[in-house]
Amino acid sequence: MIALKRTPQKRREPPGTFTLLVAWAAGICASGNACDLCAIYAAQQAEGAAGRGFVAGVAEQFTHFGTLQMDGQKVDDPTSQYLDSSISQVFAGYYFNERFGVQFNLPVIYRSFQRPEGFGIDRGTESGIGDVSLLGNARLFRTDSGDWTITWNALGGVKFPTGSTDRITEEFEEVEVPGAPASGIHGHDLTLGSGSFDGLVGTSAFVRWRRAFLSAQVQYALRSTGDYDYRFANDLTWLGGPGLYLALAHQYTLALQAVVSGEDKGTDTFQGESAEDTGVTAVYLGPQVDFTWGGKLSAEVAVDLPVSIDNTALQAVPDYRVRAALAWHF
Repeated sequence: MIALKRTPQKRREPPGTFTLLVAWAAGICASGNACDLCAIYAAQQAEGAAGRGFVAGVAEQFTHFGTLQMDGQKVDDPTSQYLDSSISQVFAGYYFNERFGVQFNLPVIYRSFQRPEGFGIDRGTESGIGDVSLLGNARLFRTDSGDWTITWNALGGVKFPTGSTDRITEEFEEVEVPGAPASGIHGHDLTLGSGSFDGLVGTSAFVRWRRAFLSAQVQYALRSTGDYDYRFANDLTWLGGPGLYLALAHQYTLALQAVVSGEDKGTDTFQGESAEDTGVTAVYLGPQVDFTWGGKLSAEVAVDLPVSIDNTALQAVPDYRVRAALAWHF
């Protein structure tokens, strides 16, 4: 999955006005009683496109799948199946001006697993480059004042079929052995790529009132048919929730957010037939901590715990997710 990050950013002005605004913010900081606004401006500069320039960083999502479910209900797992999935996204972007920018994402994937294979146990790993993506983002709306900030952004792009799809060939070979435990981990779970060109669209919003804020992000993946006549289903992902700036200083900020996230995905299609063990609707809840330093560095770490997972057929489903990101604005 590609992540839509909250990017509260500095109000855009012509060059001369921008210079005056920076000087004005510095003056507010010196006054002592209104340094919250100055710190928020610095955080906005670190977390997003503060004008023309480069942004680079890395984002990580680790997910542990250790629960077996049949049609949304937990079932016995005598073979202790699991799938540990690590997706590290290396990204680099450039902002042409205060409104428009582009970003390139390169995922590096590592997965380890244990699953039944007939009456035996199959253990293994899968690693390599995933499907890269090229994204464009645009600022649709921005308003700013001492107490309020409101931002609305849009995103769109293309995912390219650069990841290996060798694991999808397992779909040809799946045979149920009578009396043997069934596997909830399949080739479509282990594949590094989809073999398809896919479209990505999304939007994000951020609202701040003094030290309190609310963010929301939505992304929709439009899938096409890829290798081996396999088509992953269109996928809706979303994330957001309320937060509070715990520390606002001239050099750094620290924020805590309660994040509700989720995914809604239908069943995939394999050679014209529905792949019944691929649909899922999940909701997660957990804390997220955001940190910025010096108007350049932005970092975040979050834990997502499932509160509801409704899946189709037999699948290994997540027990928890850990997300982290680090970005530097040049």
